[in-house]
Formats: sequence, C-alpha cells, structure tokens
Amino acid sequence: MNVSAWNRSDDWITPKWIIDRFGPFDLDPCACDPQPWPTAATSYTKHDDGRLLPWRDRVWLNPPYHREEIGTWMQKMAMHGRGTALVFARVDTAWFHNFVWYDAAAILFLNKRLQFHTPDGEVARWNTGAPSCLIAYGGADAGMLRDNGLGLGRFVYLNNDQPRWASRTVVPDPQRVPSHQPRAALPAREQSPVRQP
Repeated sequence: MNVSAWNRSDDWITPKWIIDRFGPFDLDPCACDPQPWPTAATSYTKHDDGRLLPWRDRVWLNPPYHREEIGTWMQKMAMHGRGTALVFARVDTAWFHNFVWYDAAAILFLNKRLQFHTPDGEVARWNTGAPSCLIAYGGADAGMLRDNGLGLGRFVYLNNDQPRWASRTVVPDPQRVPSHQPRAALPAREQSPVRQP
C-alpha cells in the first residue's frame, strides 16, 4: 500500500500483523507492486488506479496519504460501504468530516504509532510520525475492529447504521442526532473494554 503521493514513489506496506488480525479482504485498490505479502485476494496497483475501477465485497484500503489524494479514496470507500481503511487520525480534516464521521460504522484509534514496511518487507526505520486509526465501513467490519482490536487502542462506535451513500445520493438525514446531543450508549456487550494502565 502506498501512504504517500504515488508520483513520488513512496511506497509503504501495511504491517502484516494488521492484515492477519483483521482480514481476510477481497480487494485492495491501493496495493504496491511489488509487495511482500498479499493484503487481499485481488489487488489494484497505482498503474490500475483503483479509484476508477469497480470495488467489490470487503475492501482493505491503505490509501495514498497525500492531502490532494486521500479525500477521493475515502469518498469511494464511503460510497462502497464495506471494508476497513487505515489512515492517519486526522479528525480535523475535510475528508474525515465528509467521509468518516457520517459514513463509517466505527473507528479504532491506535494507541501506538505504526511502522510500515518497505516493498521488500523490511520494517521502516522510523514510525509514521502521526497517530493512525482503522476505520470500519459496515457492521461486519465494525465487529471485526471491536472483536480483534483489544489492546490496540480505543474503539469508537459511530452509530451510522444507514450511511448517506447507501442510496448514492447525499441527502441530510433529519433523524441524525446533531453532534451537540449525546448518542445513546451501546449495549454492554458491544462496548469496548477499557484498558487499565
């Protein structure tokens, strides 16, 4: 996967433990070529431009992190509505507001900075330099983050049972709870356990 602008050829691979823990995935539309381990059954590379190709089934998305590209990838993920994305936890950005807060089912905010891998499989010399999160689109992926993310960080359920993109038309939902009003608590069995220091 590429976490930087493709035109700079900065290809960084998702750590294998993340794919093993939260997979399997059917499609990776942002795969590096070459890549030391598969991230999904089918992969599109930068030469294919996965933004233009059809997405199917459960998607793994570690998009280019460049600010001019990430929004288009996250919009496509929100429209697809099924899968998990790995991105920086840039909660103040337009793309996060537009395609995560109101469309994703859940977020797992990771408690440590990741170290990506180079295309030959070597661990990168430095960590990512910013906090990361896994974003689930669809209830099944939210369940995967909740059930398999123990000890990795804080799980946040977003209560977006009917994302805006389900109808492929963006229409404000009058039933949506405004951000200044508290949402109902999750049933006890669905709450993320609190890790004691």
